[in-house]
Amino acid sequence: MEDKVVRNVKSKATEEILGTREGKVLHSTTRRYAAEFLGTLALVFFGCGSAVIAGAYIGFLGIAFAFGMVLLVLVYAIGPISGCHVNPVVTVAMLIAKRISSKDALAYIGVQCLGGIAGAGLLFAVASGLPAYDIASDGLGQNGYSDYSLTAAFIAEAFLTFFFVYAILEVTDKHAHKGFEGLGIGFALFLVHIIGIPITGTSVNPARSLGPALFAQGTAIDQLWLFWAAPMAGALLAAIAWTFLTDPKEMAKNLKI
Repeated sequence: MEDKVVRNVKSKATEEILGTREGKVLHSTTRRYAAEFLGTLALVFFGCGSAVIAGAYIGFLGIAFAFGMVLLVLVYAIGPISGCHVNPVVTVAMLIAKRISSKDALAYIGVQCLGGIAGAGLLFAVASGLPAYDIASDGLGQNGYSDYSLTAAFIAEAFLTFFFVYAILEVTDKHAHKGFEGLGIGFALFLVHIIGIPITGTSVNPARSLGPALFAQGTAIDQLWLFWAAPMAGALLAAIAWTFLTDPKEMAKNLKI
């Protein structure tokens, strides 16, 4: 009996190393966390970079398209490894939907924030290569509001995040059509950027806001709280709405009502 237990343990250990079990690809926590880090880094670099480096050429629509397309690519590139959250509020929604453990959720949020900072740092290093670049005047793709009121900015970020996260929960549901997740998620981010850029620069992602704000400082740091609070509020509402529409009994069970 003891030998059998030892063999099973060795077998499972071997499967973890090889990355296969019962025909399914497995990924270690290190690979999943690394994927979230690199994915968030890429999202910030290409998304914010499109505004900082190419914004004068491509305009708001081009920037929105850049954010949507980089996320679409990431869904197919790292989705099979980590699920491609690359966003703390998506991770929180997935936690509520019971698609991720609390331990992994905390780790995901941590590496996403680090990825956002690294992506902003990489972008700053590239942008600084242009002698005329000045972060004080040209920015680093940081989020902020000035033309709109605080209330309008909060409502916009909360609702845009609600729409974005709800779309993610739906297109990744077990009953959704498989293989089209990237298109749905990428175009959802593209859509929210079209209306969100003139209002706040569009966050819907605290990690994406954190990185550029740390480098830009000033108003970006002062207003950073909103780009955590509003997206979190929107994501929580999206998770509750999705659970209710999917299974009201499950929602009652989760909320203990």
